[in-house]
Amino acid sequence: MPVIDLPLEQLKTYKGTNPRPKDFDEYWDSAIAEMHAIDPQLELVPSAFQVPYAECFDLHYTGVRGARIHAKYVRPKHVEAKHPAIVMFHGYSGNAGDWTDKLSYASLGFSVLAMDCRGQGGSSEDVGGVKGNTHKGHIIRGLDGPADNLLFRHIYLDTAQLARIAMGLPEVDPEQVYAAGGSQGGGLTIACAALEPRVKKLAPVFPFLSDYKRTWDMDLDKDAYDELRTYFRHFDRLHEREYEIFEKLGYIDIQFLAERIKGKVMMTVGLMDTICPPSTQFAAYNKINSEKRLVIYPDYGHEHLPESADRTIQFFLEQ
Repeated sequence: MPVIDLPLEQLKTYKGTNPRPKDFDEYWDSAIAEMHAIDPQLELVPSAFQVPYAECFDLHYTGVRGARIHAKYVRPKHVEAKHPAIVMFHGYSGNAGDWTDKLSYASLGFSVLAMDCRGQGGSSEDVGGVKGNTHKGHIIRGLDGPADNLLFRHIYLDTAQLARIAMGLPEVDPEQVYAAGGSQGGGLTIACAALEPRVKKLAPVFPFLSDYKRTWDMDLDKDAYDELRTYFRHFDRLHEREYEIFEKLGYIDIQFLAERIKGKVMMTVGLMDTICPPSTQFAAYNKINSEKRLVIYPDYGHEHLPESADRTIQFFLEQ
């Protein structure tokens, strides 16, 4: 089998390369406290798109720093008891997707809340206000200011807040809130369940936003990670601050958040992934301490993984 990364046996024990900030836990404890102090000012607006067996809403709430965040909300009709809900997260630069993507879950009695990441392809608000680069890349946005201005800090908190909102909806069973997504959505799934550990199940697929230094060392800072090279070319041409930069990125490195997860995990990885290298994904997976399983596609990269969506539904239906 071709290999683009470490052999599988080494991947299973790989613990990551990116430096972990010494005050990582304090940083996120403070961030969570900031999120908990916010009045989300929840608003539900019926969508123009409707179907006979579910109700579709545009859901808006206030996130950290005052940004209004948008999510698509689909809830099944004629389900009298409290029922499960899934929070969904999209790929880098995308949006919450079509309503029809959520209807298979609604037909099974699940509510679905699909978030638009602030500043990307949907309707959520990016309030800005950072020093330095805002031209290209959300990983590096806010890197030149205080660490608590990193944009992905705010996006991670948006995901946890959405899970909290789902748990508070009168129709939802707060003991059955799950999370799912691929690529950036996979990374956000991990962040969500780490920052809101009441999430009972999560199904990340080839997660992005993990082990930045490893991607750099593999010379795979291209495509989704090319903003790392852009940053060095503009702001640290001689790499005099390389360790400092990667350590600061460690605050938004999901491999370190993964340790906080309490829910049951099913993670899917393609071993030929050159966008989010397998070792970066294993760095996060190997730090998860809760019940977990790994689904490996040996011959697939960062692409459609046949039967993966079916497997995710079955995972969420398991009792």
